[in-house]
Amino acid sequence: MEALWERSPQTVSEVTMVLRPTMGWAENTVRTLLTRLVEKGALKVKENASGTRAFTPAVKREDCVQAESESFMQRIFRGAAKPLLVHFASNAKLTPDEVRELKKLLDQNTTK
Repeated sequence: MEALWERSPQTVSEVTMVLRPTMGWAENTVRTLLTRLVEKGALKVKENASGTRAFTPAVKREDCVQAESESFMQRIFRGAAKPLLVHFASNAKLTPDEVRELKKLLDQNTTK
């Protein structure tokens, strides 16, 4: 999905060229993955006159991040935000600027 969010539409071959250096996947593996993402509604596919299929995201990256974040919090922390935040605050190596930004976000969230 990241490859297609960065640039789309792309063919199976183009996505394979992007993913091969980091994932080592063969074109058939990428084709299978893209087909499954189309079936799940995450991707759209269009064929040109020669039958080459090009894929584009059907969902926004932000929407996927939101859904996955909520799913993760439900599965791992039973929906409770505080243990999630405590865990990441305790285990993440945050810069002073990141800490200030997080504090600001928490302050904004509590005043709503």
